[in-house]
Amino acid sequence: MADVQFGAQVSAYLTSWDEIRAVAQTMDAGRYDSIWFADHFVPPNRGKEVEGREAFESFSLAAAVAVATETLRIGHLVLGNTYRNPGLVAKIAGSVDHISHGRFTLGIGASWFLREHQAYGWDFPPMKERQDRFEEACKMLRSIIHNDGARVTFNGQYYSLDDAPLSPGSYNSPIPILVGGTGPKRTLRTLALYGDIMNLDGWAGRGMSVELLKEKVDILHAHCEVVGRDPSEIKITALMPCLLTDDEAAAKEWEERIGPGTLNGSADKIAQRIGEFIDFGIDEIMFGRRGDNDPEYFQRLDDEVIAQFR
Repeated sequence: MADVQFGAQVSAYLTSWDEIRAVAQTMDAGRYDSIWFADHFVPPNRGKEVEGREAFESFSLAAAVAVATETLRIGHLVLGNTYRNPGLVAKIAGSVDHISHGRFTLGIGASWFLREHQAYGWDFPPMKERQDRFEEACKMLRSIIHNDGARVTFNGQYYSLDDAPLSPGSYNSPIPILVGGTGPKRTLRTLALYGDIMNLDGWAGRGMSVELLKEKVDILHAHCEVVGRDPSEIKITALMPCLLTDDEAAAKEWEERIGPGTLNGSADKIAQRIGEFIDFGIDEIMFGRRGDNDPEYFQRLDDEVIAQFR
């Protein structure tokens, strides 16, 4: 059987903690390997009429889910760099890694959602500066996570550390860094330099295909060659929007709305598509779902899809 791992992104919006906990514990009792949350402060792209609805702060969720589960790895797809100083991010990450006994993955991206910056009074620099800040943040995060307990001094253009400890640091092995985004020039180079995990985001509008994944992996490996990084050190993952349904019309509408090649349809159809990515050599697949946090739906994915690979 395939040794690919499976996770799911669970909604942090328009839901309740009780619903999130129920899904997390359902996943923890099953075949899932990981659980992931997005990081936004108002529900993204849903209009101002729902801004007052629930949008849970994602680090708080990670810590709570760490206590409510025993086996799932926990991470974000992905934290926005502009929301928190990366020194603070490292500090919280070390705490969550200890709370979870080493189950935390630090997923971080440059950030993109203007409205939440406006809502909370945060600066939203132009794209180039956000990319510059993101690359520097990743460099700083790697330096303090991989410090072997030593204090770290870091002097960057945007961020700095002055003889700073990371305590608690990583629980065991260094906390893995997932670099969000697959921009060919900057983001994948940042990943080659400072990251441990690549993630292809199926919500980004280009759909989901092995050809697209291969295109991005080839670019990543070219950056690795230039910077002297062993590409085998970087895991390849994908967040795949998924609608498990026997309703062909609903499956077609889903694909037209979300993007070509998204996982949709019967369990056997979805499993066949997953097999294509496994044949390519993907390390982990995270199912993506928009809608309510229904434990029964996540259980169906487990019983009807993941079970075919376990």
